[in-house]
Amino acid sequence: MKRKRLFFGLVVLLVLVGLGVYAQHEHPFDFRLFGQDFLRADWKLALIGVGCIYLGFVLRALRWALLLRANKRVAPLALLGAQVMGYTGVALIGRLADLTRPWLAARKAGLPISSQLAVYVVERLFDLGTMALLFSVAILLGGASLPHPEIFRRVGEWSMAATVAGAVFLVLVRVAGGLVAEFFQSALGVVSHSMAHAVADKIRSFREGLNTLRSFTDFLGALALSVAMWMLIAAAYILSTRAFGDPPLHGLTLAQGMVLMASSGVASAVQLPVVGWFTQIGIVAGVLIRFFGADPESATACAATLLAVTFLSILPVGLVWAQVEHISLRQIADESTHAGEAEAQPEPVTDAAQY
Repeated sequence: MKRKRLFFGLVVLLVLVGLGVYAQHEHPFDFRLFGQDFLRADWKLALIGVGCIYLGFVLRALRWALLLRANKRVAPLALLGAQVMGYTGVALIGRLADLTRPWLAARKAGLPISSQLAVYVVERLFDLGTMALLFSVAILLGGASLPHPEIFRRVGEWSMAATVAGAVFLVLVRVAGGLVAEFFQSALGVVSHSMAHAVADKIRSFREGLNTLRSFTDFLGALALSVAMWMLIAAAYILSTRAFGDPPLHGLTLAQGMVLMASSGVASAVQLPVVGWFTQIGIVAGVLIRFFGADPESATACAATLLAVTFLSILPVGLVWAQVEHISLRQIADESTHAGEAEAQPEPVTDAAQY
C-alpha cells in the first residue's frame, strides 16, 4: 500500500512538473515580480488570518467536547491537542491521517475508537452543512461581484436547497433511523440486494452517530460553534487575499472569498503528502486568475500564502505538541487507519444469529 501511494505521488509530481514546464514555455512566469508581490504584501493581515485559524481550532475542540458529552464529559479544551496534532498529521501525511483526530480523542478521553468515529462522522456533517449554508447565503446576497453572477446564483440556490434537504434527511434519520433504513433497503432491493444492505447499514451507522446529539440544545450549540468556526476560516481567506496589492485580490468580496474557500476545499479533498500542497496552490491560483482576473504572479503568491495561513500554520504547534506528548504522528496515522478499517468491517454472522 505504501509503495502504491509513493508511486502515485511520484506520478502526480511528474505531471505537475510537466505542466509547469509547459506553462513556463507558453506563458513565461516572472519570478522577480512573484518575489516583489511577497515583499509588498501586508503581512499584518496574514498574521491576523493565522490568529483566526488558531481560534478556529479552539472552537473545533469545544465542538468535539460537546458532541462527546453523551458518552463522557471532558474539560472544554481537553481535546485541543487531538485537533491540533490531527490536522498536523493531515498536512504532513495526507488525508490518510484524517482518522488521527478520533484516535487521539479516544486515547485522551479513555473511550473506544468506535465512539469517536461516530463523533467524527457528525462533525463532518456539521462542517459540510455549515460550509454549504454560508456559501449559499454569501452567493445569494453578494453574487453580483462574481463573473457570470446568474450561474453562481443558480449554484447558490441549488446549494441552499441541498443543504435544507440534507438537514431534513438527518432529522428523519435521527427521529426514525430504523424506518428510513428499512425504506431504502426495500426500495433499492429491486436493483441490488448488496447495495440495499450497504445503504441501510450506512443509515443505521449515521443514526448511531447522531445519538451524540441528545437534545435540541446540543444541536444548536454544535451549529453555533460550526458557524463561528467557518466564519473565522472565511475571514482568514479574505484577510490573507486582501494582503496583496493586486486590485482583484485587495478588493476581494465575501462572495468571492467563499468561492475561493470552496475551491481550496475541493483541492484539498484528496490531500497527498507534500505534493498536495503544490496541487492546491495551482488550483487556487487558477481560480484567482480565471475568475477574478489576477496576474499569474500575484495569484500564485496569494495561493501559496493561503496554503501557509489556512493549512500549514498549525504545523509548528502540532509538531511541538506531539514531541511533548511523545507521539509519533506517522505511527498514530497507521494505527488509526487500521482501526477505522476494522470498525467498518461487518461482524461475522454466527449460525445462531442467522435464525
